[in-house]
Amino acid sequence: MSDDHRDTRPPEPVPTEIPADLVRYLVDRYAAGETIESLVARHPYSYRKIRVALLDAGVTLRPPRIPLPPTPPGLVNAYLDGRSIRQLAKTYGMSYNQTRNVLLAEGVELRRRGQP
Repeated sequence: MSDDHRDTRPPEPVPTEIPADLVRYLVDRYAAGETIESLVARHPYSYRKIRVALLDAGVTLRPPRIPLPPTPPGLVNAYLDGRSIRQLAKTYGMSYNQTRNVLLAEGVELRRRGQP
């Protein structure tokens, strides 16, 4: 009989909150120059979860490395009033990613997909 099925238990669920000691580590790594993307690649949390944890810890996020266009007037308020990123991208003549990055650069906490 093969020993290939030694550990067939499902993986442990990812905790909903990032533990305080890990937040301190993330803050230190971000301050040392790591990007949020690199932290996401090494930890089982979403970009949004790590970004919010950094902000909650008082970190001032660095501006994006790719220059963004100026924020169109009304874009942030339209998003906060419930418009989707796709709607805003179409309205302001920008790509989805560019619109999303502008909102993040403005410090907007993005909603989850499908959330009002």
